Amino acid sequence: MAEAHQAVAFQFTITPEGIDLQLSHQALRQVYLSGVRSWKKRLSRLKNNFITGVYPASPSSWLFVVIAILATMYTRSDPSMGLIAKIQEHLPVSTSFSLSPQCQTVVSAVLFSTLLWLSLIFTMRLCLKQLLSYHRWMFEQHGKLSNTTKIWVALVRIFSGRKPLLYSYQGSLPNLPVPAIKDTVKRYLESVLPLMSASEFERMKSLARDFESGLGNRLQWYLKLKALWAANYVSDWWEEYIYLRSRGPIMVNSNYYGMDFLYVTPTPIQAARAGNTLHALLLYRRKLNREEIKPVSCTIIPLCAAQCERIFNTTRIPGEETDTVQHWQNSDYLAIYHRGRYFRLWMYNAGRLLSPREIEYQIQRILDDPSPPSAGEEKLGALTAGDRVPWAQARKQFFNSGINKRSLDCIEKAAFFVTLDDDEQGMMGNDPDGSLDRYAKSLLHGKCYDRWFDKSFSVVIYKNGKTGLNAEHSWADAPVVAHLWEYVLATDSFQLGYNEEGHCKGDINPNLPKPQRLSWDIPQECQEQISESLEVAKALADDVDFHVFPFRDFGKWQIKKFRLSPDAFIQMALQLAYYRDKGMFCLTYEASMTRLFREGRTETVRSCTSESCAFVKDRDHCRRLFRQACDKHQHLYRLAMTGAGIDRHLFCLYVVSKYLGVESPFLKEVLSEPWRLSTSQTPFQNVELFDLVNHPEYISCGGGFGPVADDGYGVAYIILGENMINFHVSCKHSCAQTDSHKFGAQIRRALLDLLALFCPDQNEPTIAGNPQTKKDL
Repeated sequence: MAEAHQAVAFQFTITPEGIDLQLSHQALRQVYLSGVRSWKKRLSRLKNNFITGVYPASPSSWLFVVIAILATMYTRSDPSMGLIAKIQEHLPVSTSFSLSPQCQTVVSAVLFSTLLWLSLIFTMRLCLKQLLSYHRWMFEQHGKLSNTTKIWVALVRIFSGRKPLLYSYQGSLPNLPVPAIKDTVKRYLESVLPLMSASEFERMKSLARDFESGLGNRLQWYLKLKALWAANYVSDWWEEYIYLRSRGPIMVNSNYYGMDFLYVTPTPIQAARAGNTLHALLLYRRKLNREEIKPVSCTIIPLCAAQCERIFNTTRIPGEETDTVQHWQNSDYLAIYHRGRYFRLWMYNAGRLLSPREIEYQIQRILDDPSPPSAGEEKLGALTAGDRVPWAQARKQFFNSGINKRSLDCIEKAAFFVTLDDDEQGMMGNDPDGSLDRYAKSLLHGKCYDRWFDKSFSVVIYKNGKTGLNAEHSWADAPVVAHLWEYVLATDSFQLGYNEEGHCKGDINPNLPKPQRLSWDIPQECQEQISESLEVAKALADDVDFHVFPFRDFGKWQIKKFRLSPDAFIQMALQLAYYRDKGMFCLTYEASMTRLFREGRTETVRSCTSESCAFVKDRDHCRRLFRQACDKHQHLYRLAMTGAGIDRHLFCLYVVSKYLGVESPFLKEVLSEPWRLSTSQTPFQNVELFDLVNHPEYISCGGGFGPVADDGYGVAYIILGENMINFHVSCKHSCAQTDSHKFGAQIRRALLDLLALFCPDQNEPTIAGNPQTKKDL
């Protein structure tokens, strides 16, 4: 507790009469309340672990089984077929404590009932795991389910139990399957066919065949062996080798961001917006700790919730060879940055979470603090924005003991990081397009030193009341952070609210201790390293070209009228836009999830297909080819979700080859191919928390990420409501062939032209830049 840190629980002085002991009852009371709260959390976790452990049964079902067995025994029947008698014979009975024969029978019956209950739970879990391994439903036509799938749906509902907790399904989720080598190689060759010349494709085909018939089988054997004992054969290697072993900056290259409401700012008061936002975040953490968050599902299939465990109290720790992700069970405070100073803000008082009004009061204290930053403190965060090796070395040399270690520990062990930014961001009326672009860049990298990029996520509260967040990528993927952020935005506006003056509701406790200023002793050598890291980070940030725009001409509702997938529709628009922009096709990355499986993360959908290329280039059969391209994309997306993707399998085979010390020309070439168009859809999950019919202005702008390739584009999009799609386009100024605004205009034009395929009276479509006749449509 804050008071326990601010006050001294006891003091003593030595006098001629002895030791004079002085106790502080207030401080001792706070220590006591803090301990009580900690034990309540432990008991809650213990209870939830038990409930989750026996799921899909309930603890009360044990009593039902016991009563049923005892009732059956009193009818002079033996439901155990002699097992109860066997248990009774082996009961340990001492001479000092003996049970009557009737009591021994009851104890034996209870033991048998418990074993039977556990056996039933094990059987139900196996059945549920087998049911959740069925994925044929995903490939069936919408609205036309087979009888097998209908029976499967009924069985899943029967075996799923009632009122599951967040982690209830974790033990029943199937493991990610290892695809067959021949299937992966076949799908890979199919994906690169439209991107290579005939000679290049024949060469790659030869490499693939040699790999499939030779080294591939050996690597596959090791991979299957790993899949037998690992919960997921991909996720640990993916986290380690794609994220944690990267030695370049994680700012821009890895971290991503999420934006505030597009059209609404609930209050223009910075401290008040911080009060509600921070309170809502800790309400989410409380629900997370109690497992009260409803498991996210795909139709009726639960998705893996393992990534939720590290949302809070988590930091990426730099290392010279590889970073690590450190998670703590609990943290009662936040680390806050304002005007070059770092503060610790305790979020609990007398065992309770501070109210939004109290948090606003504390934040205002920080805003009003006139103290200047100490030497080297203002730009300290640049260490987390630059290359990882210098940061690891500086951390080891300058932050491994003393006051610097204590202050750094305070930041790293905080629940999350908060920046009180002096800038004003959001959609500005005088320059809506440019202001959104600046807003995106601010959230992605800021000033390169006013975010702590290693924290699981950093919340940014701007001077005009706008908010946003920057998230580190190694511990989880965007849908997990998006679920959190949607809850926070909805809770802030629709549940907590503000008074008429724009302040948080509630009363203030004026006796709250002041936020604690962190102290540093940063030597000149460390300050020089901070400057070098800042220089690297600023060069990276200045090179980012960003364009954010809302597309309001039509949305999901219109696309679904054509019986097309909105995501496939947008992906085909991106293919058309890229072809118009570059005059060629490229390897395209779309992120899909594999959370239908235990500890699943992502898989790649290769959106550029032979079908999409044929649609873009063909002049005679646009609508038919477009539907074929969308159907192909949907099929690839479903394959990726059900564990039959290409890239994660090839990635793991490559990792095995490195462990074995063998070279594969095929894998080396596959893993070195650049993704010049990297795309991702941000899912809108907490639909029930928003009323977009009556309050359409309360929509988020979504989030985005930096470009993956130096000469490519990064495109994130979010489908909001029925009539809006928001796009976030990124590239690099240093590449003369890319321009985010130009590509954004191409995306808008492509979407309108695709709409005209089905509504020719609205616009005259031009596919690949060539006018089409109405006969072609």
